[in-house]
Amino acid sequence: MLLAGLDGIQNRIDPGEPLEKDIYDLSPEELKDVPTLPGSLDDSLKALEADHDFLLKGDVFSPQLIERWITYKRDREITPLRMRPHPLEFAMYYDI
Repeated sequence: MLLAGLDGIQNRIDPGEPLEKDIYDLSPEELKDVPTLPGSLDDSLKALEADHDFLLKGDVFSPQLIERWITYKRDREITPLRMRPHPLEFAMYYDI
């Protein structure tokens, strides 16, 4: 997080204006203008694959480490979860 913050400062990335509204009370038209973050671990890993140059500055992380971490998270967390039914699926389809 520190490297991401430093990247934002060094590249003068505008964080945008603060949102002074409750997002749960906004209409769909208003929500379309509100920036969002990735909604899942898989989406987060895709975003990390697309943009991780800021993590390579200062030799803190290597490209191999980042690639290995992404592979590990996919192999150990995303794939096993996709291969098994969710408890809600059991409740919806198998419970009486």
